[in-house]
Amino acid sequence: MSQRTTLLVVDDEPELCEILSEYFSGQGLEVYTAGSAEEARELFKTQTPNLAILDIHLPGEDGLSLARWIRERHQPVGIIMLTTAAELVDRVVGLEMGADDYVPKPFEPRELLARVKSVLRRLSHETQSPTQSGRVRFGVCELDMTMHKLYDANGHEKPLTAMEFDLLKVFTEHPNRVLNRDQLMELAHNKDWGVFDRSIDLRIMRLRRKIELDPEKPEVIKTVRGVGYIYVKP
Repeated sequence: MSQRTTLLVVDDEPELCEILSEYFSGQGLEVYTAGSAEEARELFKTQTPNLAILDIHLPGEDGLSLARWIRERHQPVGIIMLTTAAELVDRVVGLEMGADDYVPKPFEPRELLARVKSVLRRLSHETQSPTQSGRVRFGVCELDMTMHKLYDANGHEKPLTAMEFDLLKVFTEHPNRVLNRDQLMELAHNKDWGVFDRSIDLRIMRLRRKIELDPEKPEVIKTVRGVGYIYVKP
């Protein structure tokens, strides 16, 4: 990882912040720490980290709320959640708020470092994904990013609405990452979709009929139950 990679650790345990700061600094990262969500927000005014490690159980505003705030305003920042609980519901809620990964306490610093490296690699890969030109494969089809057209395996054009293209474009920009409905609407910059009318679900169902080998068993745009959708890049 580059020495210019920056990491923000948000935890109300000063000793843990000190340990992680020393450990990650020794790995070539520039580390900032905060003891609360309020302190973290202040740091974001002057420094946007590449990745934030957030304790879920912070005093005052919790880590889940902070994660949502970061995801809404600083989309490229990676997020790893820390918590003392290993309950499935915490993992699901963390992912729904926009987290990239989840590490239960207690943990070994080496394990957390491996997760940090993994998320940073994935984010780096996403920024290099072709989204403005060329073609991107979606199952049995190819999406022409320049012409905004979808072609089947035989090169025949398949009908594609503007909103459907916007959805596919968002998935190409965030491969192998779970996105909930709010994130999909925000990233697609489309204010006409209602949060509660399940319009995204309907459009994804229609897209699956076009791109999936078997729409009833999707392998390209998968559902993550209780969270959202993920584009599995080949």
